[in-house]
Amino acid sequence: MSALKGLRDDVYRRPLATALDRLGIELGWRCVDVGAGGGDVSVALAEVVGHTGRVYSVDSDPLARDEAARAAAAHSQVVAITQAGEDLNLPEPVDLAFCRFLLLHVVDPSAVLARMAAAVRPGGWVVAQEPITSAGRVGGLPLSMPDAAHPDVGARLPALVREAGLEIVDAWAEAQAGVGPGPVSTYLASLTGVDPGDDPVVLPPLVTVLGRKKHGD
Repeated sequence: MSALKGLRDDVYRRPLATALDRLGIELGWRCVDVGAGGGDVSVALAEVVGHTGRVYSVDSDPLARDEAARAAAAHSQVVAITQAGEDLNLPEPVDLAFCRFLLLHVVDPSAVLARMAAAVRPGGWVVAQEPITSAGRVGGLPLSMPDAAHPDVGARLPALVREAGLEIVDAWAEAQAGVGPGPVSTYLASLTGVDPGDDPVVLPPLVTVLGRKKHGD
């Protein structure tokens, strides 16, 4: 699992960096990483907000919480919490609520986004990054993810963010592609158990939506 996580973090690092850059995140921000998994996003946020900031690394799996805590051991501003996204409840309002590869697995994506919106201060941000799995291709054939509850939730993400009462400030999709050996084919083989060989691969586009909570909400 850790090898897969490392590969995923590598091939989808660019969308994360782009999102944080467009946000204009600063030192001292309070953030929550919902569905933190191994903690790579939590660590990235901690490096930007610095020791005057705080990052709540939240996951429903205690083992994932412990893994995130280990990954962020050098960052005292990271607080690891065991909590489901549907039950998100923090000790303080945050400037940013972030999730990546979370909503495709939950029962009700709208409920999670509503809790994230409630967690941020007026004027704060909710950022979600989710895939459109069936838009990925291996040798021209669509990908599938039968174990995910909502494998194409990325296609609905702008509407879901708006329905959560947030103003959409920016939205886009990114996907890496490759042919033959390399991180793209290695990631896909780890994800699906099938080596694509020399077939061309287009990974599922990752849709990013930057939503902002209105002042007065």
